[in-house]
Amino acid sequence: MKYLPLLALATLASALPEKRATPYGIDVSSYQPTVDWTTVKNNGVSFVYIKATEGTTYISPSFSNQYIGATDAGLIRGGYHFAHPDLSTGATQADYFLAHGGGWSADGITLPGALDIEYNPSGSECYGLTAASMVSWIKSFSDTYETATGRYPVIYTTTDWWTTCTGNSAAFGTTNPLWIAIYSSAVGTLPAGWQYETFWQYADSGTNPGDADLFNGDAAGLSRMALGS
Repeated sequence: MKYLPLLALATLASALPEKRATPYGIDVSSYQPTVDWTTVKNNGVSFVYIKATEGTTYISPSFSNQYIGATDAGLIRGGYHFAHPDLSTGATQADYFLAHGGGWSADGITLPGALDIEYNPSGSECYGLTAASMVSWIKSFSDTYETATGRYPVIYTTTDWWTTCTGNSAAFGTTNPLWIAIYSSAVGTLPAGWQYETFWQYADSGTNPGDADLFNGDAAGLSRMALGS
């Protein structure tokens, strides 16, 4: 999200047509404290991920208003958690996320929570963890979230970070939907274990606030994703 280093950014946000079968989305945080959700909806956006928490001490001050605004505008929405594997266990951070907006329910408008696991904004790229320890941390978060909600969290990452910091683990490809970040005209090589991405963050700016995303499917598929069916 905010901490993703800039790759070779293509101006894809303006190049793509406004109407496509693939649903558009955005993701926002406290860096976008005021969002005109009606305009976002009218621009063709169907879904949004909203930053809820980070580590075990940060709750986004914008989350509640953003979540309510997106809901009122008729968007499918979900929360995401920025991981700090150096600060506490995966289970502890999953519980914190769940307690502060990261839950899921089968209401047809709530996406499963997302784990934003990527470059350390303030230290060692891999947070001082070995690849094996990082995989164990992610599994702890994922399993705790699944036990509480019945859904595995979406994993947001880059292929570069995943390869470096998990040893390109294939352990999550059959359970956790992938949200890949790559600012290019094509997704390219995915992390091991995933045959396809569920979400693609393709630009860090565009017509709408926040980062620009695409869902890999149609509107009916996005609804099924929210329903868990």
